[in-house]
Amino acid sequence: MPTETNIVGVFFIGVLFIVFMSIFLSFFPVGLWISAKAAGVKIGIINLIGMRLRRVIPSRIVNPMIKAVKAGLDVSSNKLEAHYLAGGNVDRVVNALIAAQRANIPLGFERAAAIDLAGRDVLHAVQMSVNPKVIETPIVAAIAKDGIELKVKARVTVRANIDRLVGGAGEETIIARVGEGIVTTVGSSDTHKAVLENPDLISKTVLEKGLDAGTAFEILSIDIADVDVGRNIGAQLQMDQAEADKRIAQAKAEERRAMAVAREQEMKAAVQEMRAKVVEAEAEVPKAMATALKDGKLGVMDYYNLQNLIADTQMRGAISNMSKSENSPDKNTNK
Repeated sequence: MPTETNIVGVFFIGVLFIVFMSIFLSFFPVGLWISAKAAGVKIGIINLIGMRLRRVIPSRIVNPMIKAVKAGLDVSSNKLEAHYLAGGNVDRVVNALIAAQRANIPLGFERAAAIDLAGRDVLHAVQMSVNPKVIETPIVAAIAKDGIELKVKARVTVRANIDRLVGGAGEETIIARVGEGIVTTVGSSDTHKAVLENPDLISKTVLEKGLDAGTAFEILSIDIADVDVGRNIGAQLQMDQAEADKRIAQAKAEERRAMAVAREQEMKAAVQEMRAKVVEAEAEVPKAMATALKDGKLGVMDYYNLQNLIADTQMRGAISNMSKSENSPDKNTNK
């Protein structure tokens, strides 16, 4: 019977063997090499070991190569490894190449790798080239020459342009340019009714502008989804202008009234000043008469005659005021 020491030794040896085989198989991917050979991929075990030394996961290279070979693509492991080391997605690039080949779209590995490294989804771009995408613009408000606001929503059908994916503008630029074209077309229309009668006029005008220049897309069509009539901006502007003119006129009238009040106050002040001078001058008359009497330049009879003249003048004035009051309209009405 085996002793306890022998059992422990066998178990220890088994554990060491399992650990050794795990390390060996992880460093020497024999299973992956066998799968590659079975799929007809020409890659050696030394090449796989070299990938380990270069810190490249062999499965990230071999599996895409298997798909490429099965699809009939000629892609070397060195190119795939270089793209992986550059930070690219090897599997997505190979899938894009396969999709482009099936759709008869000319796409080489270098172009696909450049698109992938530029941050764009090259597989999605190929799929969009086959199946165009519809971009719906937000509601664009534009005003015709008659002052009526129109709210337009458009649907833009675009197809990815593989040659301009690197460095080309995105969907936001397409939406902005289409919105600009809608505003320009509606704004150049004489009346909003012309746009409502022929909404395809917007599509034709916008398409003629070549809005897809410099973008990563090719515009296939622009369809007007909805046109709504908004506010009467022209009338509102006229009302605002009239209100502003009214306020300006009121301000000017208030300014003129203030100036008139100021002039009236100045006139009253001048009249009061003149009255004060008259009173002051009248106050000097008795003194002058006293001086004249004292100096003998004015006799007593002259003084009495002057007083009689003043009394006669006051009496005549009183009689005149009484006559005016008797002949006034109020008196006649009462009678």
